[in-house]
Parts: sequence; structure tokens; C-alpha cells
Amino acid sequence: MMFSGKRGVVMGFASVQSIAWRISEALLMSGAEVGFACQGEMQAERCRDVLAKEGFGGCPVWSCDVENDEEIESLFRSVGEEWGEIDFVVHALAFTDREELKNLYIETTRENFEKTLSVSAYSFTRIAYESSKVMKDGGSLLTLSYVGSNRVVHGYNVMGVAKAALEASVRYLAFDLGGRGIRVNAMSSGPMKTIAGRGVGNSRFIYRWQGRHSIMKRNMTSSDVGGSALYLLSDLSKGVTGEVHYVDGGYHMVGSVVP
Repeated sequence: MMFSGKRGVVMGFASVQSIAWRISEALLMSGAEVGFACQGEMQAERCRDVLAKEGFGGCPVWSCDVENDEEIESLFRSVGEEWGEIDFVVHALAFTDREELKNLYIETTRENFEKTLSVSAYSFTRIAYESSKVMKDGGSLLTLSYVGSNRVVHGYNVMGVAKAALEASVRYLAFDLGGRGIRVNAMSSGPMKTIAGRGVGNSRFIYRWQGRHSIMKRNMTSSDVGGSALYLLSDLSKGVTGEVHYVDGGYHMVGSVVP
């Protein structure tokens, strides 16, 4: 129970197939108190239903539109009022227009570019700012990236640009918060069978290709992802900040273009 007595917020729950849930489940099973912040009340209700079915119905759930700075501020004010201080935040938020992913990156519209970067990258910066007000010294912020940030992944397009901005944000935030003992890292898993993953063109082919060509010759599992997240959020990694932690069996080391 390495997280006994620790509290934190997971942002971006979508379903029990999501990486956010796999991390949350690992945290809950390790003794953490976890609150969930969802993008809109409909998503929050879905999260409450899942938590009740999984036996974690006592977890607090909030609604927060991450494109609204006032709602982010209000969220962490509520967190502070309920818990006083927290130890960690998991940012598992990303958005883009799936229809535009069917096109070439060069065809990305300004509107979708701005919204994609706002939700997928800038939101982490604002969340770091507000959550750090109620975070203990020695706390940890974790966001989710993907190999498309530094390799061309067919069909990933503007999301790759957003993940590159997110990874750069991790380094600058780590510098800004390091003096307070707050660590900031990203975790980049290989292709996984999630709702978000299915939105990427050729996702089934990429998943099979990953299993054959990663250095470990297999796809990553939910326990691989959950275990790495626990490491980055716990005191075991208290000397690690500003890093992108790969959980992909060595997938990121193969080539500059991913089929």
C-alpha cells in the first residue's frame, strides 16, 4: 500500500479502457485517495457509475472544462477545501477533431489547431499552476504523451504537434516548480486499445506492428502502464523530473516514421 495516506486528482477519465482509468485503478489498489475531474457533467456521471460498479463509489468526482481557466481554478479550490493538500495530479486530457485526422497534417484548420493545442497542451500548464497551490512539497504531476511527438505517425497529425508542445511544457514546468520539490514528468506508452487510440488512422496495423517490432517484441499491458505511473507519482522517483518516461517496449527507438 505504497500510496496509503496520499491523495490526488486524475483528470481525463473516459472509460474503463482508457489509460486514465488504468492509472487510477493502480493508484486506488495501492491505497491512494483519488478524486476525478471530468470534462463536463455528462462525463462526470459516467465516471461515478464506473466507480460505483468497481467498488470505489466514495471517490469525489468534479466537472471541469479545462478550456475555462475559472473552472480550473474553482476545481482546485474545491479540492483544497475537501482535502487541504494533495500529493499528485494525473493529466490524461487530449482532444482533436477526428474527422481532421483523416486528412493530411497540412490541411489542419486554424480552429482545430487552436482547440487541439488548448486542450491537449496548454491545459496542463494551467492545471500545474492551480494544483501547485494545494500540492505538498514533494508532489508529482504526470501527463500522457505519445511517440507521435517526435516521430511521424500516420494519421496522428496535429495531435503529434500538440504532444510535442506538451513535452516541452513538461521541461519548463519542471524548472519552474523544482525549487518547491514538485516534480513534473510525462509518460509515453506504446499503442494501446483505447477509445482515443482507435481514433488514429491505421491504429490496428500500428498495434500489430508494435508487437512485432518493439525491442521487447510485445505490446504493453495495462499493468505495465499502471506500474510506471505509480513509480513516477511516488517517492521512488523523487529524483526524476522534466522527463518523458517511455512504456512501449522500445517502440520509440525504431525509425523516424512509424507506419
